[in-house]
Amino acid sequence: MTQGAEKIRKIPIAVPALSDEEWQAIREPLLSGWLTQGPKVSAFEKEFSKLHNVNHALAVTSCTTALHLALAAMGVGPGDEVIVPAFTWVATANVVLYCGATPVFCDVDITTFNIKVEDIASKITERTKAIIPVHLFGLCADIDAIRAVIPSHVKILEDAACAAGASYKGRFAGSLGDMAAFSFHPRKSITTGEGGMVTANDKDLNRLAEIMRNHGAEISEEVRHNSAKPYLLPDFKMLGFNYRMTDLQAAVGLVQLGKLQSFIKERQTWAEYYTEQLKSIEWLKPQAVLKDITQHAWQAYVCYVDPKIAPMPRNDMMDVLQQKGIATRPGTHAVHMLTFYKDKYGIKADDFPGAKACDQNTMAIPLHNKMTKEDFDYVIEGLKSI
Repeated sequence: MTQGAEKIRKIPIAVPALSDEEWQAIREPLLSGWLTQGPKVSAFEKEFSKLHNVNHALAVTSCTTALHLALAAMGVGPGDEVIVPAFTWVATANVVLYCGATPVFCDVDITTFNIKVEDIASKITERTKAIIPVHLFGLCADIDAIRAVIPSHVKILEDAACAAGASYKGRFAGSLGDMAAFSFHPRKSITTGEGGMVTANDKDLNRLAEIMRNHGAEISEEVRHNSAKPYLLPDFKMLGFNYRMTDLQAAVGLVQLGKLQSFIKERQTWAEYYTEQLKSIEWLKPQAVLKDITQHAWQAYVCYVDPKIAPMPRNDMMDVLQQKGIATRPGTHAVHMLTFYKDKYGIKADDFPGAKACDQNTMAIPLHNKMTKEDFDYVIEGLKSI
């Protein structure tokens, strides 16, 4: 297909990097008949915790349920407040409400897109129970700076949805706070279709989350079925959820996890290529990276379109690129500007100017492990043509 002399390519924003290896991996649970949470989930958890240098990992149905489970294990409930960045996916705030607590929004830095540390102190009250720093697009939040401004009793729950394999000052995402939550959605670097992971170093927090994950049962289905008396049902001493990952998903996850470091290395190479090739476009600012502090996982390559000097608004630009076959997306959204939160809490868009600016001006361009050099060059030329 052509438009004038220009050949139109179709470059999606993200494509999961799957192969025959993942296809073959699901044969074992299919043939064994053990499809729900079982030995593959246990193996996936073990390898994930090992890779991220954290004591415990629990596989769950999504990052949203991972966040909810972690907050529940931390004892967050009615009357509590949890600080969340105003620029993040809506789930970060939603899970606070699931617990009956109140999300307290904090502004973000328009260069890193992560929570603005300078604004955190003013959000802390006697009701503050936790804070959820988001490692947005794979860039770890400045955890040490955050820890320096919050009281010691306030728990840190890392929203590491985009940050599998990312690190901060030599420490992996997932090991930086009290607990963390990861996503394996198809737009992430590694995928299990849907799926998530909860990590923790504290054995008591992990044990609470483990029980809550399985309806509140004292033992898992795998342990019960492999016991001498599998017909005896477990006791239930607390309210729980059904947030278990399946062995089918975990079988895929194990294969994907083995490729994570190579995926990140490849994404790093192409992210640097983008940055170098696009540096002449003054109105396009890539996400700021502190190379000596963070190892970016590059779940997405997100830029800030400077509205003061850009030739057109961000949305018009996205439309132009779409016509060329180049998929783009807003970085994410400002949760405080969404109708539900705006109406519920009476928040104005300008209450968090950094988040508002990021909502209106960030743009993700294609970056995934199925792209070729020709694809990257086509995206670059598309942006330069604007």
